[in-house]
Amino acid sequence: MKILTMKFGGTSVADIDRIRAVRDIISDEVKDGWNVVAVVSAMSKETNKLIDLAKQAGVESLVDPEYDSLISTGEDVSSSLLAIALNSIEISARSWRGWQLPVRTDSFHSNSKIEEIETIKLINSFKEGLKVGVVSGFQGIERAGRITTLGRGGSDTSAVAIAAAINAVRCDIYTDVSGIYTTDPRIKRNASKLKKISFEEMLEMASLGANVLQTRAVELAMRHKVPITVLNSFSKEEGTLVCDEEEIMEKNIVSGIAFQKNESQLTLTNVEDKPGVAAKIFGPLASSGVNIDMIVQSNTETGLTNITFSCPVDDLDVAKKAISKAKEDNQISYERLIDNKNLAKVSIVGIGMKTHAGVAQKMFETLSEENININVISTSEIKLSVLIERKYLELAVRSLHDAFGLQNL
Repeated sequence: MKILTMKFGGTSVADIDRIRAVRDIISDEVKDGWNVVAVVSAMSKETNKLIDLAKQAGVESLVDPEYDSLISTGEDVSSSLLAIALNSIEISARSWRGWQLPVRTDSFHSNSKIEEIETIKLINSFKEGLKVGVVSGFQGIERAGRITTLGRGGSDTSAVAIAAAINAVRCDIYTDVSGIYTTDPRIKRNASKLKKISFEEMLEMASLGANVLQTRAVELAMRHKVPITVLNSFSKEEGTLVCDEEEIMEKNIVSGIAFQKNESQLTLTNVEDKPGVAAKIFGPLASSGVNIDMIVQSNTETGLTNITFSCPVDDLDVAKKAISKAKEDNQISYERLIDNKNLAKVSIVGIGMKTHAGVAQKMFETLSEENININVISTSEIKLSVLIERKYLELAVRSLHDAFGLQNL
């Protein structure tokens, strides 16, 4: 049995005309002999409407079973409409809610993790002649029987998890872009569309702000070796294959430039330099839900140390309060708390960086030639990130894109 998993995002199922277009895309695959599991998001903007209604009704916490029960209904509308559309052209289809398969999750509402997916109902239905199973993405069910949701963008995670559970040949993710580009084409018009990108590179790109695929979905695909093809539901262009590094013959030194616009930086000056101090600083930040990224520690001539770290601008005030409270409670000691909320992070990503020297030098020289100062640097085996002033973001992206010849990939 040839099974293909296909996921369609909110813009792909935005209205009845778009649902009919999706129906026709699926129809072509069925004609080629595939059994299809179609995973759908809510129609464009519907989830935001439901969130607004929940707030108006007085929801006090997003970690609330009733909140999940409400916002998961958008996907149910899409799955039923798509099944109706498929049946109208005599392609046997039925819809499944996440809890009907079921997709079993933990009980952390609004951002639950998938624990198990039962596929026997889908498999048996295909054996009995069903051609398309349409599954509501983004949702599951916890042990007590309450509906859960997987967090924003969770339909990608649903699709990859179902593909892994059902041993699908691949997972096609349909969105409103034609694949993975070397950077955002809105900033660099001649950005190249990649034919292939490794799971590892895509995971870095997704975590660094490339919003085409959800990070958790890429992690799942890498763990279970599920190939993903990113395609455009609005055109028939060739997409981008996300796959194992071993499947890529020609490995690019740099495959893409990723960025995050709204970064901030905090520096604690003259902190005691002794074991356990870093834990006392970052413990309260973690308890407050602050997402820490880049960290730099530098010793001073007085035997004290300065600690600098970055976080999203939206977390800055919470971070400052957590640090100040820790000082008031005598958990930590520092002289000054300096913040900067006008920063951006720019990163170069590529599996070829594992085996090529001089990449960092080229990046730093390129930024220097544009008089762009670097605040903080962080590295991994296939990534190099810098924190710079936000006003230089687009210039930095364009300059680095040209310097590494990404327009020619």
